Amino acid sequence: MLVLRIPREQKELFINNIQAYFETEKSERIGTLAAENLLDFMLKQLGPVIYNQAISDARSVVMQQMERVDEEIYALEQPVERL
Repeated sequence: MLVLRIPREQKELFINNIQAYFETEKSERIGTLAAENLLDFMLKQLGPVIYNQAISDARSVVMQQMERVDEEIYALEQPVERL
């Protein structure tokens, strides 16, 4: 299971943003604990999906780089005269 650790300052900013969202968009006030619980729930739900997408994106970049390196190495080969 992926355990996502967020620096405390960042988590507090997210909590404040959640509270501001509820106040602005839903005209509701939620407390710090409720906002933190919502954040934890969303991280638990979305964290693995976002992580897996990032891994997939990184894999694609690495594969593209490997293909380029393979092409460059192939270009270094010397022709061999055959009888």
